[in-house]
Amino acid sequence: MLNKYARAFFTRVLTPFAALLIRLGVSPDAVTLIGTGGVVAGALVFYPQGEFFWGTIVITLFVFSDLVDGNMARQLGRSSRWGAFLDSTLDRVADSAIFGGLALWYAGRGDDLALCAVAIFCLASGQVVSYTKARGESIGLPVNVNGLVERAERLVISLVACGLSGLHTFGVPHIDILLPIALWIVAVGSLVTLIQRVITVRRESAEADAVAAGGGEAG
Repeated sequence: MLNKYARAFFTRVLTPFAALLIRLGVSPDAVTLIGTGGVVAGALVFYPQGEFFWGTIVITLFVFSDLVDGNMARQLGRSSRWGAFLDSTLDRVADSAIFGGLALWYAGRGDDLALCAVAIFCLASGQVVSYTKARGESIGLPVNVNGLVERAERLVISLVACGLSGLHTFGVPHIDILLPIALWIVAVGSLVTLIQRVITVRRESAEADAVAAGGGEAG
């Protein structure tokens, strides 16, 4: 849901920055790799220590590379299958680091195994949600469904909650409750999205099989 509007807005905002990087001779692939490295470092260095505010600041600075690299490729006229593959693959790495960092916190100093399990479920379900679309498209199905909680929603909900929860260390009372709430929202929303996509693929595959069978009979 957020992809349609947020991506268009930030693409316009980041276009001048993407043009500057091109003039400096930076490649889109380099931006993709640096951005992912920054997200992974921010998540796995700060989150396991409970430094949610500063970790979110670092992650947010680098997460926009997902828009910058694509913008650069379009300006250069170099959009390619390799670039799309690299970008999609490293998106999964970045997402795993974010929820992995949260799981490490709750498994350690956060001392809450239930929330550790929820964070792991968010990590796993996010990967499976992405896989269902990719697998469906690989067998020739459009997978036309706008899921309840897709990647953009998962990131926004999680990072906003992490950043605000981090204000607890600055003396803001009770605000740390936002992170557990956000994790539950992402977990439930991801499960609903997964079910939506599975149902969609089942329907589309049945329709495609029926068309194929009809064509075979007609022939």
